[in-house]
Amino acid sequence: MTDPALLQALDYILNQSDAATIEVLSEALIKRRRNLSFFHAVGEIPDPEKAAKEVSAALSGSTDKIIEGMRSSIHEMIVRLISEHAPELNADQINELCRAWMPSTYKTKEKSAKEGDLPPEALLSMIDQFISFSNGTMSSSVDTGLRNEVGAWPERYWNAFPPVVRQIITDYLKNKIGDKDFKSKIVLALGL
Repeated sequence: MTDPALLQALDYILNQSDAATIEVLSEALIKRRRNLSFFHAVGEIPDPEKAAKEVSAALSGSTDKIIEGMRSSIHEMIVRLISEHAPELNADQINELCRAWMPSTYKTKEKSAKEGDLPPEALLSMIDQFISFSNGTMSSSVDTGLRNEVGAWPERYWNAFPPVVRQIITDYLKNKIGDKDFKSKIVLALGL
């Protein structure tokens, strides 16, 4: 059996596309091939919805308990350090310093929401483009297109990456980790 969508795509490519369209299709094929090899190296293509449900079920509120326990331990440590190094401060002053030094739960949640603005799939595509650019394998037309669309895109991408992703990319570009380790670490870091 012949796939009608494949026939339609082939007809478009062979009979209707111009040079600019072929360039776009060529870049799309390269990206698709890279994504397929990427997921092949780390296993099957992940289902984000399924993974999110599994993680959510596994954690089921334990994260909040752990964070609260850590906050309590840090608070106690700060109080102990202040008491040792500034015994002249009273309890109210110590509590005020603790509030100033420890981020509130509200601020932590607000920061997490800002950091999580980009979906993992978008970050994966950005990482792929950044690596391609850094290795010198990106075509000039793709680089020009990104610069026209985003501006100084390498810097903007770098600043948008979470710190753990930046470290993985740095290790990869400095040949501290190989291709397979890079791909599996990125998948883990993005939660895919």
